Amino acid sequence: MNSIPIAAIAAIAVIADIADIHGNWPALAAVLADIDRRGVTRIFNLGDSLCSSLWPGATARLLQARAIPSLCGNQDRILYAPTPAFAAGSDFALAQAELSAADWAWLLGQPPSLAEPDLLFCHGTPSSDETYLLEAVYPAQVEVRAGGEIDALLGATNARVICCGHSHQPRLVQTPSGRLVVNPGSVGIPAYDDDLPWPHRMEAGSPHARYALLASSAGGWQVELIALAYDHEAAAQLAERRGRPDRARWIRTGRT
Repeated sequence: MNSIPIAAIAAIAVIADIADIHGNWPALAAVLADIDRRGVTRIFNLGDSLCSSLWPGATARLLQARAIPSLCGNQDRILYAPTPAFAAGSDFALAQAELSAADWAWLLGQPPSLAEPDLLFCHGTPSSDETYLLEAVYPAQVEVRAGGEIDALLGATNARVICCGHSHQPRLVQTPSGRLVVNPGSVGIPAYDDDLPWPHRMEAGSPHARYALLASSAGGWQVELIALAYDHEAAAQLAERRGRPDRARWIRTGRT
């Protein structure tokens, strides 16, 4: 994508999208510092903010201190409505140990989506925080969805620009209806594997913290997908100390 010049920020409406922080506080701090350097003041967080073996408390307090509008993702929901298996695990125990009453109240108050003129923000799809909007998972592979499938998942929304997260994959797709869908990628966990609906891997391919800038002007929307270096080794070592060598590998390499 073409870079959005800092000098042009004042002349156009610019927003920053972040998603899938997963408690990676130093990655979030690096992203916010870069957003501030560019002079962008409007930030939207697309969810899955805290659940991890990293820094859920510090991450929650930084997001609250910055008053960043934040969505409820599927791994936010599981913190306040845990399954028995999740409640017995270390991620839930860490959240209970680090989150204050104010942090829990902030988490519980997050909506599943936000809308502005011409814009829709969601975690997965507008109707599901567990469904990938831009990716289809098959038994042997993951593919970018056909544009018609994406339009069908978007439903009746009138938004021309839809910002989603969940898959941790930075992508920009234009659908047959002309709608633009942006996934900024993951701030904090650039890769992971999952068993549902079929075993699959999501890999950004590098340890960078990711986010997106969207700029509206008379010529249409301009999108910049940004990858930032930060001290990912500190995050990887913390994941290892907390018994998650798999997460440490994901953070170090962006691969599973």
